[in-house]
Amino acid sequence: MAAENQSTVTEFILGGLTNRPELQLPLFLLFLGIYLVTMVGNLGMITLISLNTQLHTPMYFFLSNLSFVDLCYSSAITPKMLINFVSQENHISYVGCMTQLYFFLLFVIAECYMLTVMAYDRYVAICQPLLYNIIMSPVLCSLLVALVYSIGLTGLMLNLCYCEAFINHYFCDVVPLMKRSCSSIYDVGMTVFFLAGFNIVVTSLSVLVSYTFILSSILHISSTEVRSIAFSTCSPHIVAVGLSYGLSAFMYLKPSTASSLAKENMAAVVYTTMISMPNPLIYSLRNKEVKAAVDRTLSRKLF
Repeated sequence: MAAENQSTVTEFILGGLTNRPELQLPLFLLFLGIYLVTMVGNLGMITLISLNTQLHTPMYFFLSNLSFVDLCYSSAITPKMLINFVSQENHISYVGCMTQLYFFLLFVIAECYMLTVMAYDRYVAICQPLLYNIIMSPVLCSLLVALVYSIGLTGLMLNLCYCEAFINHYFCDVVPLMKRSCSSIYDVGMTVFFLAGFNIVVTSLSVLVSYTFILSSILHISSTEVRSIAFSTCSPHIVAVGLSYGLSAFMYLKPSTASSLAKENMAAVVYTTMISMPNPLIYSLRNKEVKAAVDRTLSRKLF
């Protein structure tokens, strides 16, 4: 949709998470710690995969891109939120607000599709193991990742006319921005709802179908040891999918009156600042290949 800047507002004021001064510093330190852990974990995963040729496989190629998405996703929201905790006035320009919204939507949708691509990769690896290297060729992997990064829908927000500068939220999100519009938001609201629903439903169904075939194939494996390896390979991805899709559906597919503003803000905080933090841990905790790569990397550095 073509973007037309019809706004009479050139700057927004973010309400933030709390108006209690005594909580500003503790919250700043808490979210700074979360952000640093997210940065170190995802940068570490990207670096580890790039330095170890044993991890140069489609599975880890997608995992490194998931870490990149998580890194960018967290960086689109958290730095501005940290600044707001220590500043007197939480201003953000119209351009800055739309830029933040663009990257937030780009990377949150990219995460859903990246998880879907990773589910397809696991499906091919377990259900079509003899054809895996042929199907998951470098060209196909690159095309799938390029497709993931090409998705976004921010143009819808740029077509609204904003007459109120105060946003009762801690970042420029879709719903809070629509509430500040003085033009009709019905068409945009319905479009956002259906696009969000389409992205969540289509990707989650794709993951569900992939894992239905995966589970069926695993249950037909006679060897208990091989079956255990297959389960352990898929379990981190299932956990990551459950966290991401569950919170996405709660945030964007529920009625706006379903919970209080405080509860909505809390759900948004968990989704935007904490969902990217555990992924490196989830994918490395029980992964022998990652642990071995860490040992090799540390050995090279130490000796």
